[in-house]
Amino acid sequence: MTHGWIDHASDLPTCKGAYILWITLAESTALPPRFGDTVLQPGHYLYLGSAHGPGGIRARCARHLKRDKTRHWHVDWLTTRAETTRAFAAPHGSECNLTVSLSKAFNLKAPVKGLGSSDCTHCHAHVLCVPGEIEPNDIAQFIDTLN
Repeated sequence: MTHGWIDHASDLPTCKGAYILWITLAESTALPPRFGDTVLQPGHYLYLGSAHGPGGIRARCARHLKRDKTRHWHVDWLTTRAETTRAFAAPHGSECNLTVSLSKAFNLKAPVKGLGSSDCTHCHAHVLCVPGEIEPNDIAQFIDTLN
């Protein structure tokens, strides 16, 4: 298994835990109808998710890394329109803990309240905007310090 940002789900672990998607939008992207006429502007976004079902992180991210799929979750509205989507595994991690840690460490903000976190009662959102000066490796190195 490769450590770091992954383009192919087969390189991800099958254990349960959390994961981060680095999503690059090249054009404005509409959100699910639940959010009205809200659109996300071009740029980089993180989605923090959890994988506790069969196949763990690999199975969940395999779906997210496919562009052609039925939109079911909020993040599908982004990944089906993304220029690129990459995954980072956080085995045995917590999506909420990662959201809080990354928000504080990099001063990341949620673009839309509730986006990606409709089943979470703790977080403002599980999709965060990434300013242009932050690189994927900055996020990866920080996550590595948490383990």
